[in-house]
Amino acid sequence: MILKELVSNVALLIASLFVYSQSTHAIPLSRSSSLKTKIVSGILAGILANVLMQYSMHFDTTIVDLRHIPIILVAYYGGTIPAVTSMFLVIIGRFIIGFNTSSLLALFLIVSITLITVIITRLNMSKRIKIFLTLTSSNIIFTILIVYLLQNGSTLTILIPSFWVISYLAGFVSFYVIEFVRRSQNLLNKYKAEAATDGLTGLNNVRKFDQSFNEIAAQAVHKEEKLSLLYIDIDHFKKVNDTYGHKEGDQVLIELSRILKNTVRSFDIVSRNGGEEFTVILLDCPTDRANEISERIREKVETHAFLLTTGQMIHITVSIGLACYNETTSEPKLLIKEADHALYDAKQTGRNKVCISPSHEWASHRA
Repeated sequence: MILKELVSNVALLIASLFVYSQSTHAIPLSRSSSLKTKIVSGILAGILANVLMQYSMHFDTTIVDLRHIPIILVAYYGGTIPAVTSMFLVIIGRFIIGFNTSSLLALFLIVSITLITVIITRLNMSKRIKIFLTLTSSNIIFTILIVYLLQNGSTLTILIPSFWVISYLAGFVSFYVIEFVRRSQNLLNKYKAEAATDGLTGLNNVRKFDQSFNEIAAQAVHKEEKLSLLYIDIDHFKKVNDTYGHKEGDQVLIELSRILKNTVRSFDIVSRNGGEEFTVILLDCPTDRANEISERIREKVETHAFLLTTGQMIHITVSIGLACYNETTSEPKLLIKEADHALYDAKQTGRNKVCISPSHEWASHRA
């Protein structure tokens, strides 16, 4: 019976921690977390500890469970504030179950474990040693108090070793579950970022561009806003690769991406769509304004000295195609096609220039 109840506590504890870690992966508890996060985490730990008390082993007025593990966890990850918060909730919960000698000693147990854990987690030692010392300290205090309360040799012979084993198991497995979920989520976030990011420049890749463009285009129609798209291509980039090598060509692409990010507005979307081709989605931007931004990009690139890894400086130019919904383009879905055509016109008519997608409406507006 003793082993069964303790194992039930472990199962409930692990399941709860897994759900909690999954649901809070965006803002995991740490010592640098906000006060709100620490208090909420402390409250959740206190609730979990109270749930564990509902599955306790009962020896007259004495109950035995793993309520100290949630406190140890939040103390380790969040520090004093969540630990004290959960401690008070555990004390209140224990007194609701019954106010007697056992509950008073349980108060001493929880306060002692909380203080010891907070102190140990501040020491300069490895995580495993901290966990071991914390669990050992709590087991020692528990043993002293339970011997005083029960004074039954046959029960204590089974209870104390079982509690020590299960307490160590629950503690180390709990930490393992939290660390495992955090590592898994970090890897998932990393893979998501890599799937949407160009590995060389750090800009959005073509997949992310397509996703962003579709979402922004739908919003532009709904809000009746103008939306401009720039297609940018480096002039004679093959000559750069052939003359200086692909490594130096990559350096040019990296530097150009910085120029684009620093030239457009902070909320505009810059992407590398492949090779030497870039795009910029200009939100709520009419043709005139988009043309100004395009010319600024073109001029900055033309006058910029690109530093190669060899220390040599070179100069390049870019051609830019521009289309704008709903001035040069009647439908957002046509922006990509028409901006690409405008880029082709810029390439065919001399390069190092901005070409705007032709539109009778916009031309008459300009006239």
